[in-house]
Amino acid sequence: MIITGLVVGLILGFVFQRGRFCVTGAFRDLTLTGNTRWFSALIVLVAVHSIGLFLLNSFGVITLEAEPFPWLASIVGGLVFGFSMVFAGGCATGTYYRAGEGLVGSWFALIFYALFSAVMKLGPGAEFTEGIRSITLDNGSLPASMGLSPWVFVVVISAIAVWLTVHHARKLKTPMAALPPRKTGLAHLFTEKRWNPFATAVVIGIIATVAWPLSAATGRNSGLGITTPSAHLTGYLATGDAELIDWGVMLVIGILVGSLIAAKASGEFRVRVPDQATIIRSIIGGIGMGVGAAIAGGCTVGNSMVSTAQFEYQGWVATLFMIVGAGVAAKATIKPRKSSAPAPAAESRTV
Repeated sequence: MIITGLVVGLILGFVFQRGRFCVTGAFRDLTLTGNTRWFSALIVLVAVHSIGLFLLNSFGVITLEAEPFPWLASIVGGLVFGFSMVFAGGCATGTYYRAGEGLVGSWFALIFYALFSAVMKLGPGAEFTEGIRSITLDNGSLPASMGLSPWVFVVVISAIAVWLTVHHARKLKTPMAALPPRKTGLAHLFTEKRWNPFATAVVIGIIATVAWPLSAATGRNSGLGITTPSAHLTGYLATGDAELIDWGVMLVIGILVGSLIAAKASGEFRVRVPDQATIIRSIIGGIGMGVGAAIAGGCTVGNSMVSTAQFEYQGWVATLFMIVGAGVAAKATIKPRKSSAPAPAAESRTV
């Protein structure tokens, strides 16, 4: 039943919001400050997800299908999406959970992201999207092109993930300052305590794995996804075509509601209206994210968390160019601090 998509979305939205897991900050920090903590957490997520996916595939629970590599679309779409998510103030998931927190700028970014993903997938831009994505290379995955077992790559990325986790654990010698807890037990853990990014990554990787068989049971042989479900939701609202409502649509609705629940429970929900310039930037960013994600075949979820875990060239190449696009946008729009005082940790509250 597609209702399981709503349940997974509720849990995922809660985890995204409480863990502050947004890939924009990870990509931006790589180019601006050289901080690799959040990017390392993303690698951990991919490693956990890859283990889960290939275990499910080995036992015949799901079927991972190799597809050609749309190289040009991955490059162009990745660049556009990466550049645009800096303007929007968050990647697709970051925009969803920030919207759930009450950020009006993210509301605009989310609306235009969903609208233009529909334009590029279902509307007048669909022909262009199909055309550029038809420019492909055969053997679209690392295992297929190299003739190796996917478990070779699972072992490699898992080893890298373990090394990165140990590396960052050693670097964090002293815990970050925090206010005295007002709650105890599970209430403190789920609604108040700062979540470790690596623990958050593991939880998301497990959720992403569980999502596959639940989605496949409804006839949708795919896992987590944001762009196509957002486009389908927009299409349904515009046309009333009930066939567009599937497991993925329920997932994104759940993410929005789950992040709202998390924000309310943690006291972080507050309607915040930005200035006119920020709203314009959010709209431009939302448009670019919708266009870029449709061309690239996914956002930072579909490409950077799911396609990478299948060791598809599309996911890794699109992610690389998202990093490039985010770096260019960050250097062009974010001015360095003039003060000599140390800047606050980027990963604590920013996306």
